[in-house]
Amino acid sequence: MTKAELIRTVTDNLKHRNLTYADVNEICDHLFNVVADTVHHDARFSWPGFGTWTVRARAARRGRNPQTGAVIDIPASKTVAFKVAPALKDLL
Repeated sequence: MTKAELIRTVTDNLKHRNLTYADVNEICDHLFNVVADTVHHDARFSWPGFGTWTVRARAARRGRNPQTGAVIDIPASKTVAFKVAPALKDLL
Protein backbone atom coordinates (compact mmCIF):
# COMPACT_ATOMS: atom_id res chain seq x y z
CA MET A 1 0.00 0.00 0.00
CA THR A 2 1.30 3.43 -0.89
CA LYS A 3 0.80 6.64 1.07
CA ALA A 4 -1.81 7.79 -1.47
CA GLU A 5 -3.71 4.50 -1.15
CA LEU A 6 -3.64 4.76 2.65
CA ILE A 7 -4.96 8.31 2.58
CA ARG A 8 -7.70 7.40 0.09
CA THR A 9 -8.75 4.38 2.21
CA VAL A 10 -8.93 6.44 5.40
CA THR A 11 -10.80 9.23 3.61
CA ASP A 12 -13.31 6.73 2.20
CA ASN A 13 -13.78 4.99 5.55
CA LEU A 14 -14.38 8.29 7.36
CA LYS A 15 -16.76 9.95 4.87
CA HIS A 16 -19.24 10.55 7.69
CA ARG A 17 -16.64 12.88 9.28
CA ASN A 18 -16.45 15.06 6.16
CA LEU A 19 -12.65 14.85 6.07
CA THR A 20 -11.03 15.77 2.78
CA TYR A 21 -8.08 14.01 1.20
CA ALA A 22 -5.94 17.03 2.21
CA ASP A 23 -7.13 16.77 5.83
CA VAL A 24 -6.25 13.07 6.06
CA ASN A 25 -2.89 13.70 4.34
CA GLU A 26 -2.05 16.33 6.95
CA ILE A 27 -3.12 14.03 9.80
CA CYS A 28 -1.00 11.16 8.43
CA ASP A 29 2.03 13.43 8.00
CA HIS A 30 1.70 14.67 11.59
CA LEU A 31 1.16 11.13 12.91
CA PHE A 32 4.32 9.77 11.30
CA ASN A 33 6.30 12.87 12.34
CA VAL A 34 5.25 12.27 15.96
CA VAL A 35 6.30 8.61 15.72
CA ALA A 36 9.67 9.58 14.25
CA ASP A 37 10.28 12.31 16.85
CA THR A 38 9.31 9.97 19.69
CA VAL A 39 11.64 7.23 18.47
CA HIS A 40 14.40 9.83 18.07
CA HIS A 41 14.00 11.33 21.56
CA ASP A 42 12.73 8.39 23.63
CA ALA A 43 14.30 5.53 21.60
CA ARG A 44 10.91 3.75 21.67
CA PHE A 45 7.35 4.09 20.38
CA SER A 46 4.68 1.51 21.08
CA TRP A 47 1.23 1.13 19.51
CA PRO A 48 -0.76 -1.51 21.43
CA GLY A 49 -1.97 -4.32 19.22
CA PHE A 50 0.32 -3.23 16.36
CA GLY A 51 3.94 -3.18 17.51
CA THR A 52 6.92 -1.30 18.90
CA TRP A 53 9.59 0.75 17.16
CA THR A 54 12.93 0.95 18.97
CA VAL A 55 16.39 2.33 18.26
CA ARG A 56 19.07 -0.33 17.96
CA ALA A 57 22.82 0.13 17.81
CA ARG A 58 24.77 -1.59 15.06
CA ALA A 59 28.38 -2.42 15.85
CA ALA A 60 31.21 -1.49 13.53
CA ARG A 61 32.07 -4.31 11.19
CA ARG A 62 33.99 -5.27 8.08
CA GLY A 63 32.27 -5.64 4.77
CA ARG A 64 33.07 -5.97 1.09
CA ASN A 65 32.56 -3.58 -1.78
CA PRO A 66 30.40 -5.69 -4.12
CA GLN A 67 31.87 -4.07 -7.24
CA THR A 68 35.55 -4.44 -6.41
CA GLY A 69 35.59 -7.08 -3.68
CA ALA A 70 37.76 -4.78 -1.54
CA VAL A 71 37.40 -5.08 2.24
CA ILE A 72 35.88 -1.96 3.79
CA ASP A 73 35.25 -0.86 7.35
CA ILE A 74 31.60 -0.12 8.07
CA PRO A 75 31.28 2.31 10.99
CA ALA A 76 28.93 1.81 13.94
CA SER A 77 25.46 3.23 13.40
CA LYS A 78 21.94 3.31 14.76
CA THR A 79 18.84 1.91 13.10
CA VAL A 80 15.15 1.61 13.87
CA ALA A 81 13.77 -1.86 14.51
CA PHE A 82 10.12 -2.91 14.57
CA LYS A 83 8.76 -5.73 16.68
CA VAL A 84 5.26 -6.81 15.77
CA ALA A 85 2.69 -7.15 18.55
CA PRO A 86 1.29 -10.64 19.23
CA ALA A 87 -2.23 -9.52 18.23
CA LEU A 88 -1.02 -8.46 14.78
CA LYS A 89 1.23 -11.48 14.42
CA ASP A 90 -1.76 -13.75 14.99
CA LEU A 91 -3.51 -12.14 12.02
CA LEU A 92 -0.68 -13.03 9.66
